[in-house]
Amino acid sequence: MKTGGKLIVDALEANGVDRIYCVPGESYLAVLDALHDSKIQSVVCRQEGGAAMMADCHGRLTGKPGICFVTRGPGATNASAGVHIAMQDSIPMILFIGQVASHAKEREAFQEVNYRRFFGDIAKWVVEIDDAARIPELLTRAFSVATSGRPGPVVISLPEDMLTSEVEAPAVLPAVAVETHPGEAELDRVEALLNAAKRPFVILGGTRWDHRLAFNDIQAIAESWSLPVGVSFRRQMLFDHLHPNYAGDVGIGINPKLGARIKDADLVLLIGGRFGEMPSSDYTLLKSPYPDQQLVHVHADPDELGRVYRPTIAINASPATFVRAFARRKGPAAPGWAEETKKAHADYLAWSTPPLTGPGPVQMGPIMNWLEKILPEDAILTNGAGNYATWVHRFHRFRRYATQAAPTSGSMGYGTPAAVAAKGLFPDREVIAFAGDGCFMMNGQEFATAVQYGLPIIVIVVNNGIYGTIRMHQEREYPGRVEATDLKNPDFAALARAYGGHGETVRETDEFAPAFERARASGKPSIIEIKLDPEAITPTRTLSDIRDRR
Repeated sequence: MKTGGKLIVDALEANGVDRIYCVPGESYLAVLDALHDSKIQSVVCRQEGGAAMMADCHGRLTGKPGICFVTRGPGATNASAGVHIAMQDSIPMILFIGQVASHAKEREAFQEVNYRRFFGDIAKWVVEIDDAARIPELLTRAFSVATSGRPGPVVISLPEDMLTSEVEAPAVLPAVAVETHPGEAELDRVEALLNAAKRPFVILGGTRWDHRLAFNDIQAIAESWSLPVGVSFRRQMLFDHLHPNYAGDVGIGINPKLGARIKDADLVLLIGGRFGEMPSSDYTLLKSPYPDQQLVHVHADPDELGRVYRPTIAINASPATFVRAFARRKGPAAPGWAEETKKAHADYLAWSTPPLTGPGPVQMGPIMNWLEKILPEDAILTNGAGNYATWVHRFHRFRRYATQAAPTSGSMGYGTPAAVAAKGLFPDREVIAFAGDGCFMMNGQEFATAVQYGLPIIVIVVNNGIYGTIRMHQEREYPGRVEATDLKNPDFAALARAYGGHGETVRETDEFAPAFERARASGKPSIIEIKLDPEAITPTRTLSDIRDRR
């Protein structure tokens, strides 16, 4: 006889879970009690949104579901931001929610929420476990759903009395992810299309990749066929940026030459990604529903094939199985597009070289140049959303898999909790979080979690005193009519020290390098605040430029 709480922990252990991210609540005390006798580490967070984002980062960097526990009502609704990120980004994650006791349901009891309705559109599956004896069945299904097809978040509601009830149940066995494979006939058709093409282009995206796929098999395909390869928005870690076949990232603010190259392609191989609104430049690079280019779409979820674009060939396969299978097909010795592939890489190198000047006493271009020289190739970079992120995504050259954690959903507040999770997973690797001032303040309290667990992350807060992206759009659409975009911020360096970390303030470009080295040497979680002129709103345009050119 075991309690429901113990069966939950047994299921986690059976599926290889070694840590959970949580904010405690009385609604799932029985699970916390069972965790007391488990080797699973409980990472105690400061707000449920941050906890869910840590679980998302865990799933993003490992491919295994990140596990989050929160209490009912406000705890669950706070966590919804992380669930939405995981859904839009196709990240495996399981959110467990303590629920009101069974006798109180449907009475609007204390903190009661109907989670099937609340999470129905932003989770892959939502279930409430009413009978503890069904925990092995439903958790096995949860792990399978979270990792199969298009990965995503599963939400599990746990009534409080179910967790304390004692039942007999079978031993929990590890779940199995459903795998899909391409057929030889499909591979033959892809090979024929490539042999007939004049201007092919490859776009990598989505999840269910690993290091060997991203930096061995897919590179072997690119080299064999001399193919230009782009990566989808915030999926830059899928291909070595200094590889001669790399053409750039297909996302917000795309290199115009890259955008033109994709539009001019006669064949696009889209592997693993959905190619949604952001990477497609609002569905203009590939027209919906009928692209101008021939399209080979490879995706693990059959529901994504033909959903937005009608493909020439639809292949229901994971990136892993398709890439491994197609790597056996050898390309022609000297395809006609080989020179264009070289030009595409040269265009990327020019595009990703930062400007050295700009308004104000702090120049982000030289700072990014310096970071490129000193950061190890396996450093992990995290960020949330805002114009500051352009400096990372355009000018940092990712070299390895599992070095990037950033939400394709454009959610603010992600960088700091993601960095905490990343450093806990990979304590021997350097972890740098970029955040704007507005972005940091949304989940910056998770810096306290880094201090509590001795995780020496470095958070670079780019402080321009405004909600920069919104101000940019505001000045473009309603020039000179500023409303609700100014911010009054704390002293971020002093805030770091108040938490027990290390703090630095950078007011001039030359101050950054020694500040960064002191942060490294401190061995503590650190915040480096960069006082950036709000005019430096993009790498190439100022706020005044945007306002005056309306």
